[in-house]
Amino acid sequence: MTTLEMLLRLGVGVGLGTVIGFERQYRARMAGLRTNALVATGAALFVLLSAYGFGGLSNSSHADPTRVAAQIVSGIGFLGAGVILHDGLTVRGLNTAATMWCSAAVGALAGAGMLSVAAVGTAVVVSIHVLLRPLGRVVDRRPETGDDTPTAYSFRAVTHDAGEAHVRALIVQALARTDFVLRSVASANTGLDGQVEVQAALDADHRDDRQLESIVGRLSLEPSVISVRWQAESGGRDHGDES
Repeated sequence: MTTLEMLLRLGVGVGLGTVIGFERQYRARMAGLRTNALVATGAALFVLLSAYGFGGLSNSSHADPTRVAAQIVSGIGFLGAGVILHDGLTVRGLNTAATMWCSAAVGALAGAGMLSVAAVGTAVVVSIHVLLRPLGRVVDRRPETGDDTPTAYSFRAVTHDAGEAHVRALIVQALARTDFVLRSVASANTGLDGQVEVQAALDADHRDDRQLESIVGRLSLEPSVISVRWQAESGGRDHGDES
């Protein structure tokens, strides 16, 4: 195994992990471009280390190159647990954790020199996210809304000047854990002394008023927030929550 061949395998692992991460980044998921690329890179490096990094030891009866590769699965399990969130009876992040697991498998295949299989695996992972998403929405109808069409939302939070940065950070943090895609966040003076209005615009693949109401409800509990109002721009009602 030459250095050039090892670099080629590593490069393929990085590239395929980036392809998987691009789709996650576009969907604004917690584990996106860099995370999946790093997972695939680490898996490829560990496989290269286990197979070629110990010189003569790899030929001994006590050395098994598959041991390090097997431990990658356990290691990704701990990493994936960090992106799984429990919100009441709802569990979020399972798809992200499973995607990271697949990224590790793709990286391991690339590190082992199975480049064509790694490329096919990458295509399958991306296809599952892209092609099965509409099918999942058809099968899993949401009875609370009855509307599976893409929806644009906007909400406005009025806060004191001192709490503006904190409220903006809370909005970004809260939306990062949901299925919404944040389009913009802006601030404007309300005309009243010491008050600022923080406006956010976001998109959803389907209408989910309950999930947005949960976010806005938590935001309204902040001491610095004076009022919160959200609206579904595609035919939705306007809702307010005063605090």
